[in-house]
Formats: sequence, C-alpha cells, structure tokens
Amino acid sequence: MTVNWSAESWKKHTALQMPDYEDADALARVTAKLASYPPLVFAGEARALKARLGDVARGEAFLLQGGDCAESFSEFSGDMIRDTFKVMLQMAVTLTFATRKPIVKVGRMAGQFAKPRSAPTETKDGVELPSYRGDIINELDFTPEARRPNPEKMLEAYLHAAATLNLLRAFASGGYADLERVTEWNLDFARDERYMQTAERVSQAVAFMRACGIDPNSHSELGTTEYYTSHEALLLPYEEALARTDSITGDPVACSAHMLWIGDRTRQPDGAHVEFCRGVLNPIGVKCGPSMTADDLKKLMSLLNPENEVGRLTLINRFGAGKVGDHLPTLIDTVKAEGANVVWCCDPMHGNTIKAESGFKTRPFDQILQETREFVDTCQDHGVYPGGVHLEMTGKDVTECTGGMRDVSDADLSSRYHTACDPRLNASQALEVAFLIAEEMER
Repeated sequence: MTVNWSAESWKKHTALQMPDYEDADALARVTAKLASYPPLVFAGEARALKARLGDVARGEAFLLQGGDCAESFSEFSGDMIRDTFKVMLQMAVTLTFATRKPIVKVGRMAGQFAKPRSAPTETKDGVELPSYRGDIINELDFTPEARRPNPEKMLEAYLHAAATLNLLRAFASGGYADLERVTEWNLDFARDERYMQTAERVSQAVAFMRACGIDPNSHSELGTTEYYTSHEALLLPYEEALARTDSITGDPVACSAHMLWIGDRTRQPDGAHVEFCRGVLNPIGVKCGPSMTADDLKKLMSLLNPENEVGRLTLINRFGAGKVGDHLPTLIDTVKAEGANVVWCCDPMHGNTIKAESGFKTRPFDQILQETREFVDTCQDHGVYPGGVHLEMTGKDVTECTGGMRDVSDADLSSRYHTACDPRLNASQALEVAFLIAEEMER
C-alpha cells in the first residue's frame, strides 16, 4: 500500500471539496503544530478495529456505525457525547440479542468536523459567500468573516476530538457500559417498551449468572465495551498532520481516528483522498452512490486493498429507497468476480434527503427504513452478508427527520431542528432502525 506513497503525496493529485486557504504561511504553521501534538488514536487500536471488521466480513459480527452529521463546536458537551454513546449501547444490545453476534461499535465522533458540499458557494439575498464546510474549516454564520476558511480551526478541532475521545474511553471502560446497567441507558424522551423488554431479559440473564455463582464483574466482556471512532477523511492537511509511523512495525497510520472513510464525492481512483487513504494501515470505508461503476469499484479495491486483507475495506452503500436493487447487485457481482474481501454496509441516510414544504432539509423515516430493508434483502438474495449500518444520528431530542414512532411531521421540524448541516435521526428513530435490522436479520 505504501509503494510510492508518503503522507503528503496526496498533494500531487486533484483534491476535490477542499477549502481555499488565503494564508499559506498560517496553514503551514497550524499543520506543523498539529504534527507535534500527540496522536489521538494508536496503531494498535486501528489494528484491533480491523480485526473486528474482519469478523464482520466473515459474517461473525455486525457493524454499527453512527453519530453526528457534522460535529459542532458550539454544541460540544459531555451530555451530548454521553447521550449519543447511550443510544449506541441501546442499539447494540438490541442487535446482539436478536442476532446472537457481537456488535462492532464505531462512532461518527471525535473528528467528524468537515462536510462536503454540493456547491462551493451559497447565495442569500443577492450575497454570495463560500459554503459552510464544517467547524474545522469555517463557521455557519452567513458573513464574509465567518465563511472565510481559517486553518486555526484545525487546532480547535483537535482539542475537541481529544476531549471527546477521553470521555468515550472512560464510558467504555469505566463501568458505564456494564450490562448490569442496561435498563439505565434509556433516555426519558425516547423510552421504548420493546427496548425495556429486551433490557429486562438481559438483566434476568445477568441475575441468573450471579445465582449460579458467576460474578459478571469478573468478565470484562460484560462490564466494558470496545468503542471506536471514525470520520470522513476530507480535510487532508489535517489528516496529513496527524499521520504517524507505527513504532513497532514502521507502518504509516492515520492517528486522527480508528477508521476513515472516503465520501461519494471524493472517491476518484486518481484523486487525492484515495491517494492518502491507500497508504495508511487503518480500516477504510468507501461511500458507494448510484454513480459507482463496476470499473470504479475494481480500481478502488485494487488501490485501497491490494493485499485483499480481511477487515481493511468497508463498502458503505447509499443509493436511496427504491434504488438498491438497481445498483447493489452489480457491486456484489463485481466483488464476487474479483474474490475481494469486503464488509457490506448500508447508509440509508444520504440517498433520502429532501426539502420539506416548510423549507427545511429532512429525511422521511419510512424511506430510511425502506432502504435498510432493501439492503438486507438484496444482500441475502445474492448470497452476501449484510454486515452493517451507517447512520447520522444523535442522542438529542431533535425533530429533523419526519416520521418514526413519535410521528414527527413537516410542521414539527422547526421546533427542535438543531443540525448545522444534514438532518439526523433522534434517539427514538435510531432505536427503531435497530429493531428493524434485528427483525430482518432474524428472518
């Protein structure tokens, strides 16, 4: 993977979706400072996740990947991190109980600060300014100063990521994820009776173990959990600055997150984002939209996983409800013909974004469920394992996606529409997706 590669070799390739920094010297100072900072994650952790994803590729585990659309500096808080982590635990318990398989939990957290945009500029009342590209690049306020790309924001992003990772590690290993607390993870505003029934059965199983003389606390699998982080590898100066060399093996590793993915807009085989990701040892995801061709996929698999390593490559499909059958079978046939090892994952969010009559960007929940169902059915019909789901979600009580158990309507969107970019599932809706997958996988 590292033949003719260096952490900065991406600069020789076309880099789409990148900000235009006006002050090259300021950018150089920031990236030099980032390069001197400690890594956010370590090579051993990235390898551990790759091994877990290898289990998914073999059909022995399931990938649950979820978190914010674009993390916001202004909304950063311990409560926000805790509540999203809590929902992920609920979903994992639901899926584990139904599938009898371990759940690989990967958050879109501690680094999901940059977003690709459909247009480089935005116009309001006759004024044209650069598009908002996430808090690591510029600001949401519609003013020239706020929309000017500022390299200093990368340093702020690093500090937010470090604090988020610190809290996530504490939650994962400090007793919060203990299965004896399974009934405590329910959020009051998203109380789900199906989850509570599952939680009670888990609690009974733990109590049965105690009655048999088995101390659950002596089994680390019951008292702690593994939790990994991921984000789109979009802002390449940030990724380059946080690339390191594994002190044990000498392999390059991206130390900004355990897993990186390449977006549907930046997955050109000869592009800068593929060039950077091909050289690091981390597991890599690729978003596959309707424009992905068999030839594109062959090239990407050859570049990103030339050794056909199990767990290295995850294909994250995002076609839209009603379109899975038009596109996914071609990709499955291509992977089979190449004998490639991949994780099949569904992103039912990005292909189902619409503009509501109220003017808000939203995602109908029934379409999210439909695409998820189509993904599972198509994979099973074509003899491959539907290995994961990738969701934009939050633990907050938001009204951004219409529908769901609480029947969020178009008129409700304005009440708690907090996203800085794309609409997210709230906790109740995210848990409903988990129950749907559980039901589909049990069939």
